[in-house]
Amino acid sequence: MISNNIYITPKQYGIVKLLVERLEVDVEELTRALGIKREDLMRDLAELERKELIRIERYKTVEYVLSETGKKYIEKGLPEEQVYGVVEKCIGLLLEEFLKCVENQGVLSEDARIGLQYLIKSRCVSIENDKLFVKDVSKCLETISKAREIRELILNLVNGGSVKEEVIVLAKRRRIIETRERSVLKVRALNKLLDAWRNGLIREKELVTVIRPEIAKEPDKYIIKEFDLTVELPDLPVPKKHPFMQFIDELREIMLSMGFEEVKGPHVEAELWNFDVLFQAQDHPAREIHDTFFLKTTLTAQITPNLLDSVKRVHEAGWGYVWNPARALKLVLRSQTTAVTARALYERGGGEYRVFTIDRNFRPENLDAKHSMEFYQLDGVIVGKNVNFKHLLFFFKELAAALGLKEVWFKPGYFPFTEPSVEGYVKHPKLGWIEVFPGGMFRPEVMEMLRCSGYNAAAWGIGVDRLAMIILGIDDIRLLFTNNVTELSNMKYRGLEYTWKKTTGRNIRVVETPY
Repeated sequence: MISNNIYITPKQYGIVKLLVERLEVDVEELTRALGIKREDLMRDLAELERKELIRIERYKTVEYVLSETGKKYIEKGLPEEQVYGVVEKCIGLLLEEFLKCVENQGVLSEDARIGLQYLIKSRCVSIENDKLFVKDVSKCLETISKAREIRELILNLVNGGSVKEEVIVLAKRRRIIETRERSVLKVRALNKLLDAWRNGLIREKELVTVIRPEIAKEPDKYIIKEFDLTVELPDLPVPKKHPFMQFIDELREIMLSMGFEEVKGPHVEAELWNFDVLFQAQDHPAREIHDTFFLKTTLTAQITPNLLDSVKRVHEAGWGYVWNPARALKLVLRSQTTAVTARALYERGGGEYRVFTIDRNFRPENLDAKHSMEFYQLDGVIVGKNVNFKHLLFFFKELAAALGLKEVWFKPGYFPFTEPSVEGYVKHPKLGWIEVFPGGMFRPEVMEMLRCSGYNAAAWGIGVDRLAMIILGIDDIRLLFTNNVTELSNMKYRGLEYTWKKTTGRNIRVVETPY
């Protein structure tokens, strides 16, 4: 039985009163009920917990939010809805003309292609003699009805409702929603508080931190704030480099230990270096505005006439179209560090050498847990007369071993400027298999334009950000650029000491170091 009064402030009294009624309450719900900001409530909750009147329980929960793509789809409809909404104005046209017609009706190019695929898959429309026709109106109506139902279910999900797991999987696959981890605080009333409240022992007093003469006259009306001057100040953390930057430095050291030379290139690049010398045709989809940042400027690149003539000859012979030098001189934000590799090959020409670069690239992506409009690549090339595809695979395996990655598998791939090509995957503990090792042998056309005819080149463009997610133990690419000290301290940074010995092979020592 509690016999002594317990004095608390008016704000704390409001908290206690609500807890006695509900016994347990979420902090967010508590702030709404009392009309108090969360940050203005935390000190009072800590003091009540110190008095053993309440207990604060902390846990994490997952919530679903609309991605940028999802917001667009909720407003305008899913791609199949958008395309079907204008299909009557464009039906009967050739495939490419149909897509242009749909785009002219206000549907984005990417959404037009995605929407058309869904309509074809559902047998709503069909292609006959390369022209689009409505095949089955009932199938169309069924597809549109299902799309509207999906939108309603997703809206219900992001508003806190429950849906079937298959709806969540579908929304994630179509990049409509993103998952976010949210910290939740629950406040629970303890028996000491309930007993004191029933016995009328909870009393309000005004909190003061500065003693004035008038306060001394009525001391029973106030709670004098106590200060413990014996408490030591917390130690400030020792400044350290960001874990992501540490990882990039480690990658650089590994490459140098393998005998590679580092090269650099500009972020603002000519289309010629970014695309043309890599044998990407000027009408290739990767050169469209939804995949490349174009600079709004009248400035153009300065390229030697000999190189322009060589690129023109190779493109027109290989792709069978009229190559436009003016297009090649336009400026873009570099979308791949292979542009740096191309510059290095052109400067050095044929020979036996290996170079690499680690730097940023830029693409118009929607920022989410797996994509960013700014990302790092480790690009490199091994040049020589006898270099072959096996050297590329060996390099990938060697780099994976140096990083302590044990599970790696390869499958054939396709890239415009390499043949043969490969995609290498490593396993993320949460996200599963992710591609990080794309590469291949530069095509003869590329080597000819870069003044390396007669030589072979094994080339790659590794996703550094994805590798870092595995090494640092995170599943959200946005955390690579965080300045939140708590999140940084949770990153499991693994330092690597790597040296190459010609006689005995690699020598790797892994050192676990907390941030």
